Amino acid sequence: MTTHTQSPPVTPVAAPGTLLTDAGLFTVLLGAALPLVDFFIVNVALPTIARDLSASEPVLELVVAGYGIAYAVLLVLGGRLGDLLGRRRLFLGGMAAFGLTSLACGLAPTAWTLVAARVAQGAASAAMLPQVLATIQATTAGPRRARAMSLYGATAGLSMVAGQVLGGVLVSADVLGTGWRSVFLVNVPVVVVALVLAVRTVPETRSARPEPVDVPGTVLLALALVALLAPLTEGRAAGWPLWTWLSLAAFPFLSYAFYAVEQRADRAGRTPLVPPSLFRLLSLRRGLVMVVPFSIGFSGFMFVIAVALQQGERLGATAAGLALAPMAAVFFATSLAGPRLVARWGTRVVTAGGLLQGAGVALIALAAWRSWPHLGVLQLLPGAALAGAGQALQLPILFRIILSEVPAARAGVGSGVMTTTQQAALALGVATLGTLFLSLTPTLGMRDALVTTLLVQLAAVALTVGLSVRLPRSVS
Repeated sequence: MTTHTQSPPVTPVAAPGTLLTDAGLFTVLLGAALPLVDFFIVNVALPTIARDLSASEPVLELVVAGYGIAYAVLLVLGGRLGDLLGRRRLFLGGMAAFGLTSLACGLAPTAWTLVAARVAQGAASAAMLPQVLATIQATTAGPRRARAMSLYGATAGLSMVAGQVLGGVLVSADVLGTGWRSVFLVNVPVVVVALVLAVRTVPETRSARPEPVDVPGTVLLALALVALLAPLTEGRAAGWPLWTWLSLAAFPFLSYAFYAVEQRADRAGRTPLVPPSLFRLLSLRRGLVMVVPFSIGFSGFMFVIAVALQQGERLGATAAGLALAPMAAVFFATSLAGPRLVARWGTRVVTAGGLLQGAGVALIALAAWRSWPHLGVLQLLPGAALAGAGQALQLPILFRIILSEVPAARAGVGSGVMTTTQQAALALGVATLGTLFLSLTPTLGMRDALVTTLLVQLAAVALTVGLSVRLPRSVS
């Protein structure tokens, strides 16, 4: 039997003045919001992109999936590079690249140019986002870290809903005749402001004993994620050709090869891309298991409701986006109360949040069943508000739980693992629930397809409620 020798704790190397100020926290949270907003902001812009660029449905799906796959594949590598080269440096470089690729998206002359720019934008996001959590982990402690993590979770959840709302408003506003292009161009001035703030307020941190990049692990993880996500996102629109089935069949073999390579490196005393020993942390392991069904349901719902409201109800982009504004408002308000509730009730708050979200999804399904084809803001309001409150009592707290025991020296790796899991699950949600909804629509009709998909999401919510009872009772 092989024994594993644990390395002694390592403190992070940081420049002088490494306490993260409120201005620095605001800046890194702004950096966290941009990639998540951009994952969802295109949902309500797809019809106008299709008309303007004469894009087919498979190409439109690549506009969404190309970003998501590049983002998910490179997140762990982004975290490792931050540990190695400096988190502030990677944050600044990723932010600048995100601004340039957003500009390329906004100026794209053809659909395929847009796809290429979106892939590059996903890669830039993967360089930037892991540095946010890693910086918080390395520069805060105690109640200040708990507050920062709660704000990160609130920012993440709010960004995902607000992205869709903002997308609808921008497309309809048609600022200076830019139409759908404004959903990308709006990032450019925000990035300029964020870069100025980051130079002034974000401290530099890195691992004291940085490890070289795990090339075999990086390649195998990328191949495994592409093998899973590419066929699921493109398969239905492409008619499920042979390559999709071969790709899905290769996924378990690639996953096992990745695990074997990482385990061998971990036992040899090296630091692999995703150290298997990291999963010995109970809080990380159980939190990640909960994040998967939560994120699948969340992103699937956002995609499906956008399609249903625009194609089924014939609502404009603004109305379709604003239909979810109550969810965003209630999410934000509830998330502010989260830290106090957790301090009193512990992780039972997550269970309560799951029950609230389930009640909200059930009310949305009932509203769709009874009100179609007159489903709008008023009909969605009760369910969206309840679902938003429930989500706010889960996502920010789960982020805190997952990273609560991760050593500061492994902050980049831990945040990369968490964000990769979340991002892959978000992409899976669009692929699975979106494919289910679009496949059922021709035979069942838009209303029944929507209700059926919402009931499947309700099953995912029930799963998160069941899993939540196994979380550690308290959160550090």
